[in-house]
Amino acid sequence: MDKKKSSRLGQIMKYVIPLIISIGLCYLLFTGIDFREMLDIIRSQCDFRWIAAGLALAVLSHVVRAMRWGIQLSALGIKAPLYVLIYSIFGTYAVNLVFPRLGEVWRTGYIAQRQHAPFTTVFGSMVADRLADTLTVLILALLAFLVSSKAILSYLHQNGESLAAIARLLESPWLWAAVVVLVAAIWIFMARKTDNPKIVKIQNAVRELWQGFAVIVKMPHKGRWLLLTVALWGCYFLQNYLAFYAFPFTAQIVADHGIQAALVTWVLSSISMGVPSNGGIGPWQWATIFGLSIYGLGATQAGAFANLVLGANTLLIIALGIFTFIAIALDKKRTRQN
Repeated sequence: MDKKKSSRLGQIMKYVIPLIISIGLCYLLFTGIDFREMLDIIRSQCDFRWIAAGLALAVLSHVVRAMRWGIQLSALGIKAPLYVLIYSIFGTYAVNLVFPRLGEVWRTGYIAQRQHAPFTTVFGSMVADRLADTLTVLILALLAFLVSSKAILSYLHQNGESLAAIARLLESPWLWAAVVVLVAAIWIFMARKTDNPKIVKIQNAVRELWQGFAVIVKMPHKGRWLLLTVALWGCYFLQNYLAFYAFPFTAQIVADHGIQAALVTWVLSSISMGVPSNGGIGPWQWATIFGLSIYGLGATQAGAFANLVLGANTLLIIALGIFTFIAIALDKKRTRQN
C-alpha cells in the first residue's frame, strides 16, 4: 500500500472509528433501558427550567474559554477580537459533532487566516489550551476519588466480580507503587542521552508539548488566565449540578449524599470526553449513568437524566454552530468590502 492510500485510509478511520464507537455505545445503552419509560420520565418529571439555566451556563463557559485563549494568543503577539474568538469556540464544538477532533484544527485555521497569523503558532497555543484542560481533569479526578472513594469502592465490590477486581486493584499498594515507578521511568527516559532517531523524535515531541504548556507560566496576565480557568470549570460543574435539580430522583441524590455525588458524576463524564466519539455521544451517557448508579439510581432514570442533558447540549451546539457559520460568512463579506 503506497503512502497516499495509507494516508487516505488513516483519514477515513480517524472519523469512522469514533462514529462506530458512538453508535455501538448508544445501541448497548438503549438495549438496557426501557426507552418508552425513559421518555415518560422526561415528559412527566423534568423541570426544564434547570436545564435552561444549565444551557445558559454552557454558553457562558464558551465565552470564558474564548477569553482565556485570547490571553494565550496575545502572549504570542496575536490579538484577535473577542467576538472572533467566541466564533472559533462555538465552531469548534459544532465541527466536533460531525468530525471528532477536527474542530481544534478548524479553529486554528480560522484564527490563523482571520488574523493573518502563522498556523503553527496558533496551533501551539491551542495544544497548550487542551493540555491545561487535561491537567485540570486529572486533578479533579483525583479530588473526586479522594472525597468519594468509600462510595466508589463499595459500589465496585457489590456489583459483580469484574468490578470487585477493579476495586481490589485500586486498593492495592502495588498499583500505586507501579505508578511511582512508571513516572520515574518516564523521567529517566526523557533525561537519557541517545543517538537513536526514534527515541530522539519521541523526546523532542514531548518537550515541544511541554514547552507549549510552559508558555502559560511565563506569559503576561497568567493570574487572569488562572481565574478564567477556575471560572471555566466552575461553569462546567455548575451546569451539571443544576441539572440534578431537574428531576426529583437526582435532586434526592444530592440531598442524601451532598455535592460530592454531583462532583463524581461530573468528573466521570469529563473523563469520558477523552474517548473518540461524535460530541461525546455514547461515552458521556455511559459515564454519567455509571456515576449515578454508584449512588443507587436505576438505569432507566439515570438514562433519562443523561440523555436529556446531553441531548439539550447537543441541540445548543448545533444552534450555536449555525449562528457561527452565518456570522463568519457575514464577517468575511464585511471585511472584503472594507
